[in-house]
Amino acid sequence: MIIVPDASVILKWVLEKEDEPGYSQALKLQESLLAEDIEICMPTLWRYEVGNVLGMKKPKMAVELMSALLAYEFDEVPLRSEYALDVLTHMHDVQGVTFYDSAYHVLALRTKGLYVTADVAYLKRAKRKGHVELLDEWQGP
Repeated sequence: MIIVPDASVILKWVLEKEDEPGYSQALKLQESLLAEDIEICMPTLWRYEVGNVLGMKKPKMAVELMSALLAYEFDEVPLRSEYALDVLTHMHDVQGVTFYDSAYHVLALRTKGLYVTADVAYLKRAKRKGHVELLDEWQGP
C-alpha cells in the first residue's frame, strides 16, 4: 500500500504534541512504515514545507528534527513537467485548493496510492477525486 502523507502528517512525528488532533493516527502511520506494512511516497516539495515549519516553530531543534525525517529516505518524486501540469489541472478541477496540497493528491492518484492529510477543508473540496483520506479516519493497511 502506497501512502502519500502531507507535511501536516509528517510534522506530527517530530513535533510530538499528544493533544494535537490526529497525533495518535500519525504515530500509527509511522509504525506501519517501520513495520514495512506501507510504502511512503511524497513530492520533493515536502522538504520545503516541513523545513519551513521546523525553521519557524523550532529553530533551535530544526536541524535535528529535519535530520530525523530525512533519515527515513522517503521515495520522493520530483515535480517534472507532466506532473506539474497535472497538478495545475487538478487545481482547476477542485476549486480553491493550493498547488502544494494538489501535488500530494495528484501523486496519490498517479501511484494509485492514498493521500493522507490532516486538512479537513481540503478533504471536503477534493474527496470526490478519490485516493484521499483524513488522517483521523485512516484505518491502516
